[in-house]
Parts: sequence; structure tokens; C-alpha cells
Amino acid sequence: MPRVVVFDEFGGPDVMHVVEEPVVEPAAGEVRVRIEAFAVNPLDQMMRSGTSPATVPLPHARLGVEGTGVVDALGPEVIGLEIGDPVILTAIPDASVRGSYAEYTTIPASRVVARPAGLAITEAAAIWVAYSTAYGALVEKARMRPGDHVLITAASGSVGRAAIQIANQIGAVPIAITRHTAKKDDLLAAGATAVIATDHEDVVEAVRHHTGGTGADIVLDVVMGPGQQDLLKAARPGGTLVAAGFLDPRPTSFPRSAPLTIFSYRSFEHTLDAVVVRRMAAFLNAGVRLGALRPAIDKVFALDDVVEAHGHLEKGLHAGRKIVVTV
Repeated sequence: MPRVVVFDEFGGPDVMHVVEEPVVEPAAGEVRVRIEAFAVNPLDQMMRSGTSPATVPLPHARLGVEGTGVVDALGPEVIGLEIGDPVILTAIPDASVRGSYAEYTTIPASRVVARPAGLAITEAAAIWVAYSTAYGALVEKARMRPGDHVLITAASGSVGRAAIQIANQIGAVPIAITRHTAKKDDLLAAGATAVIATDHEDVVEAVRHHTGGTGADIVLDVVMGPGQQDLLKAARPGGTLVAAGFLDPRPTSFPRSAPLTIFSYRSFEHTLDAVVVRRMAAFLNAGVRLGALRPAIDKVFALDDVVEAHGHLEKGLHAGRKIVVTV
């Protein structure tokens, strides 16, 4: 029988184990996907450890919010898809029940898109969460345009790297922020026009320098916390800040009034919108075809080594690149 990763209690990576389960037939409007690979995300770690903001019912909980595979079966009323189609999972509404850490999963047909030609399976498994988040925040929410100076926090992370590439594809100017000077060369090689290392530079002064004194048109803040005050000062009057993450658990003091637009963004507000997902998929396909969009992969594990993959994530050994598990 097919294998699936489950956990019966919250804790460290070793609470996960692989079991065998019968294949589930897709219901009306669903497809069954034979998973070829999935990526390990911080949300998976939060679900497994019991720190996720959403309730995770135990025992026998599953994991996995992104992955890629091949359509294996079609439920009634499914149109536009065929058995054998390679697809990417765009949203799994109930990952604790049908997550992608498995050889097979069923999912609404509206929650898959065609896999872009030219992507390796490991890349396809790791592209959607980061790129849809960065695209949704920058393009759909902030309306990024060519020539915009875009300040990107946590730029070494998967969303930050995706944001750099997406800004370049649009014709904007990505300015990366990192905490460590040692990461500058890597981020410049990843496509950043300029890199600000906060261990040696003042963010506001550096942004003014790199924007000719005007400030950033758009700020993508996936960190939050007290450091956001410097980001607000670094934005130009009339600019936009999109708060799209919470890497810093300390309180964030949003100003009651500021000379810029502030959005709070969560990717599910777009990944559950079929119209926006269609735009995301078209943008992704174009970027892959042009060679502008390509996820950075750190290490690939086998399904039997999923505990080791989570340990690798928790130790921070991935340096912001994606960890992928092949099935």
C-alpha cells in the first residue's frame, strides 16, 4: 500500500513516522495526485511541534502544504485535467488530513496548476509557496511596477530570494536586507541590485543612498517586530509596506498614521482565489521559460529520511534555500 508520513503527538522531528494506507478515491471535483516530491516548509515544522496558529487534530495528523506530482485519478465533474498531467499543488486546505508528505493525496481540482515545462521535479516541488507569496505581496497587493525600488527583508530566505527574482522580472530594483555581511555576495549573485547588511550598516541611510535620497517605493517585510520602524523611515512618502511574515516574535508597533500605505498580507487570500492563481501560474510559466525564476534548492532527502530533513531545517543548515523530499 502507499506510504504516508503521520504524527500522533506534538514534538521534535522524531514524532513523524511513515505508515501505509489504502489509496483514497477522489470525490466529485477532486483529483488524486501521485506525489513525486514535496518541500519542507516552516509551517510544517510549526504544525508538527504544536505551535501552528491553526488547530491540528491528533492522532494521525499529516503534513505538507506544497508539492508536485502527476494526476493519477479524476473524480466526477472534473474538467480540464487528464490522467498523467504533471501538476503543482497550489493550496491544500486541510494539510493535517491530506498533506503532501505522502505517495498519493486527493485535492480539489481547482487547487492544482500545470507544472511549468523546464523545471526539474525537485524545483517544481519547491516553487509555489515562496513565489506565490512574493508575487501576491509585491504584484497583487503593492502593485509593483518597473523602476520601483523594492526593499526586501530576510532576503536570504526562500520568499526573499523569490522576491528578488520577481522584482527583476518586472523590471523593478530589488534592494536586499540581511543581518550578516557574509551573505552579501550570495545575494548579489541571486540578483539583488544592492545589499544592506544590518550588522554594519544603518538601514535608513543605506536605503537613501541606494535610491538617490528618495526612499524605497515598496517594502516587503517578512520579519516584523521592532525593526519595522526603520523600514517605515526608509520608505518614501506615498510608498507601500507589505507585512507578509512574522519571523521576529516581538511586538510590532504599527503607526496610527503614516505617510505610506501599509498592508498585512497572508498568501491564502490569493491562493484560494482562482482568478489570481491563474495570473500567478501565467507569471510563473513566463518566468521559468525566460530563465528569470528558479528556486534555490539546498538538499534533497528520500521519504524514509523525512525526520532527517526536518532536523536539517531546525538546525538552520539550509541557508534559506528549500529542502525537498522525493517520493
